[in-house]
Amino acid sequence: MVTLNRIYTRTGDKGSTALASGARRSKADLRIETYGTVDETNACIGLVRLHLVGLPAAADLDAMLGLIQNDLFDLGADLATPETGEPLPYEPLRMVETQVKRLEADIDTLNAHLSPLKSFVLPGGSAASANLHLARTVCRRAERLAVALAATEGEIVSAPALQYLNRLSDFLFVASRTANANGADDVLWVPGQNR
Repeated sequence: MVTLNRIYTRTGDKGSTALASGARRSKADLRIETYGTVDETNACIGLVRLHLVGLPAAADLDAMLGLIQNDLFDLGADLATPETGEPLPYEPLRMVETQVKRLEADIDTLNAHLSPLKSFVLPGGSAASANLHLARTVCRRAERLAVALAATEGEIVSAPALQYLNRLSDFLFVASRTANANGADDVLWVPGQNR
């Protein structure tokens, strides 16, 4: 279990931070940027959950989002503990395929209640839906960063971590439609409407 007694340590005052292994990296390092953006996604989901009260299917969606928030801390821990080939004095927390599969099952559950789209959806309709779109776009940024990190020589990002981010953005899109009365309140893009 994590114990946080002191919030400030002054060790980052010169622009570096510690990975879970204790190794120090620049706060501008791509790995730090990646798990920082995962954390930002989590904060966006926290905002979404505040807007779910009173919406149809809110309890089910809120429960799914609660599991996701916990998963995102797992993902942050995974990314904060890079695989280096060096032994660690503990078993690092890693994302696993069952977390990806659960997301896929939740997407299928939500999507079963939605009618097919005939246009792209604009962020809006309800506060919950708009915030889910914000979370989706931040998640996509986290995914792009994770892909760039995985393509960097000497850096490893596991397949389940990359898959989770990819599925999460899909989940957040389907959830945004769910939060819009199962798509009834979606705001659809009208191509060229303002020409």
